[in-house]
Amino acid sequence: MPSAADIIKDYVTEFSRLQDWMIPIKEAAPEIYESMYKRYIELKVTLSALGVNLTELDRIKK
Repeated sequence: MPSAADIIKDYVTEFSRLQDWMIPIKEAAPEIYESMYKRYIELKVTLSALGVNLTELDRIKK
């Protein structure tokens, strides 16, 4: 069973990668961006609930 630290690390990594993919696709494929945005919100809520400060990590400004 993964530790809390491992789960947080994995979610932070996914959150960061997702943003890397979202930023360039926003204008090119808005429908894909919206789908990715839903996952972005899920990760953001989960990380916040786990006590992760997203101030430095969050690069998406809708």
